[in-house]
Amino acid sequence: MEESPLIRLDLRAPLEYAHAPGLDPFGPAALADGDASQELAFCFELNPEQAGRIDPEAGCFLGELVFSGRASTESEPRWTIPAGLYLFAQRRKALGREECLQLAIEQQKDGLWEKHRLESRLYIRRLFEDGSAVTQVFRPEA
Repeated sequence: MEESPLIRLDLRAPLEYAHAPGLDPFGPAALADGDASQELAFCFELNPEQAGRIDPEAGCFLGELVFSGRASTESEPRWTIPAGLYLFAQRRKALGREECLQLAIEQQKDGLWEKHRLESRLYIRRLFEDGSAVTQVFRPEA
């Protein structure tokens, strides 16, 4: 995987999503390539013990899936990725589970090395942009 510099993102407005219960963040629907109308977001609560370690164990890193949603303009029940400061990384590819974990763990290592205080949530956003699938990883700063 390519090197990822530590990027801090100041998200000025929340990103809103309609609830899509049961959507698998690493299943075929989330990894579909080429659907420009498909924007998905997922929120995981990280394992508390692993969320603050410089060398977390990949197999124990992700905790419970708290939310799964789709971008929508309709007036459906809403959930947001709140405005605020985040460590941010993205890849121009629909990343599978292992690649997402690797990206999130590298992000955590870099963030802790730079002495950032991180919350124990991880947001994964999937979208189609400029002709390709994109996977983004957001980690809120405390």
